Amino acid sequence: MSENNTYPFVNLPLPYAYDALEPFIDEKTMHLHHDKHLQTYIDNLNAALEKEARIKQLPLWQLICYTDKLPQPLQKTIRNNAGGVFNHRFYFEQLTNPSDGKPTGELLREINKTFGTVDKLKSELKAAALSVFGSGYAWLVVDGKELKIVTTANQDAPCNYCPLLNIDVWEHAYYLKHYNVRADYINDLLQIINWRVVEERFSKCMT
Repeated sequence: MSENNTYPFVNLPLPYAYDALEPFIDEKTMHLHHDKHLQTYIDNLNAALEKEARIKQLPLWQLICYTDKLPQPLQKTIRNNAGGVFNHRFYFEQLTNPSDGKPTGELLREINKTFGTVDKLKSELKAAALSVFGSGYAWLVVDGKELKIVTTANQDAPCNYCPLLNIDVWEHAYYLKHYNVRADYINDLLQIINWRVVEERFSKCMT
């Protein structure tokens, strides 16, 4: 996620067509999610940083994870909107259709070591995503050198970990197709994970 990592932020194009994730995620949702919701976070973040000469030089991850070091009046706005930018970009980059199936190599070994099987990992990710009250995310992360599943509320990011994969459970991510049935959305999403992207993230986390 090095591209456009500092102010001014722009809405990077999706790495696939808007309809590429059909039938799992519909084209209309992708337009709304990427072009409207993500764009709003980008616009709000740029507006908050516009007159902050020192702060605008910070990379996105620092804006998210060190907001307590920023001027108090800016902390909430920057945390929410910087998180919205990072979390959405992270989410969109990890999807592909058709999916490449399952993880391989060292990531697969770590998944088997921690969770037993890939299916068990998916089951635990689904349970975590269903446990989020209201809006937020479930994440597969590296904690030290070990895999772990965590959740965050709203647009908070897992600052104490190295993230590998996330499940966006804000209603705008799925409501047009899946209505209020979050479980069906999660089942569909887990079928279009780009495990090659997740493996690349894992490799970076472990170095």
